[in-house]
Amino acid sequence: MTLDSIAIEGGFQNPVFDAQTIFRAVMQAMAEPGTIQRGIALAKPPAPLTPEAAAVALALCDQDTPIWLDPALAGDEAVRAWLAFHTGAPLANTPADAHFILAADPEHLIGLENFAQGSQEYPDRSATLVLQVNDLSGGEELVLDGPGIESEARLAPRPMPRHFTRQWAQNHARFPRGIDLILVSREGLAALPRSTRITSQEA
Repeated sequence: MTLDSIAIEGGFQNPVFDAQTIFRAVMQAMAEPGTIQRGIALAKPPAPLTPEAAAVALALCDQDTPIWLDPALAGDEAVRAWLAFHTGAPLANTPADAHFILAADPEHLIGLENFAQGSQEYPDRSATLVLQVNDLSGGEELVLDGPGIESEARLAPRPMPRHFTRQWAQNHARFPRGIDLILVSREGLAALPRSTRITSQEA
C-alpha cells in the first residue's frame, strides 16, 4: 500500500455525524472532568496514532489550528500524511506555536509549561493536549475536584507525564491561563480542563 493510499483512507465513515459525536463527547468530558465518554466514533489512522486520538483530531483540527506531534508520531511519515490529508492542519514549528498537541508517548512528554499557555486577556489562545494512554482506570488514582464535579471524581490514566501532579498544580495555578488535557484510550475519552484541581494521588 502506497503512502498516498494510506493517507486517503481511514477517515470517518459519516464525516459530519461522526465529527459532531466526537465534539459533543469532548465538550461533555470538559464539562464533567474525570468522566469517561464511551462509544465514541473512531477513525482508522496509521499506527502509532490511535483511532481515538485520530477521531479527536478529525473533529477539532483544521487549517487554522497548528498541530505539534511528539517524537513517536512526528517520526512516522504515514501519520503526518494522514493528518495533513484529513484535517488540513499545519505542523507547528515549535510546541509553543501549536493549538493542539498529539502525544503517543505521554510518559516522555516535554514539560507542560513548554506549550502555549494563553494570556490573561486571551486565555483561549492556549494549547489542548491529546494524550494517548493505555487505559483510564489502571494507573495511579487521581482525585479531582473543581468546576463540573459535585464532590470529587476519580480517574486513573496510565501512563502519564513524569511528575504529573506537580506539573498539573503549576498549570492550575496559572488559571485562567494554562493547558487543557484530553486523554484517549480504548475505553473512550476523558478530559482534565485547567480549572480542575488534583487534590491527591493514590496508588
